[in-house]
Amino acid sequence: MTTETTNITTGIALTDVAAAKVAALLAQEGRDDLNLRVAVQPGGCSGLRYQLYFDDRNMDGDVVREFGAVKVITDKMSDPYLSGATIDFVDTIEKQGFTIDNPNAQGSCACGDSFN
Repeated sequence: MTTETTNITTGIALTDVAAAKVAALLAQEGRDDLNLRVAVQPGGCSGLRYQLYFDDRNMDGDVVREFGAVKVITDKMSDPYLSGATIDFVDTIEKQGFTIDNPNAQGSCACGDSFN
């Protein structure tokens, strides 16, 4: 009898590099009451787009995950779309900014800001 193991990744993940960048940005703002909110909104050329921004609100149904001193919040509607997604921060000659690797995205636009 063979036993198969399935690794189920739930929730959103923040790489150490991205967490350090978020912490640095928060320190620059001088505010310890802000969290990184990640949301999925209708729009973009592929149907859905990501929103990343600092937020001091807590809404009913929010899902909070902690990565060191950084809290990442997703609303209850966005959370299923972001399950297993990883937020990273890249700093190269070609690109600087946060990226989202989302296994739930079946297709994306050329700029990487929207998906379906």
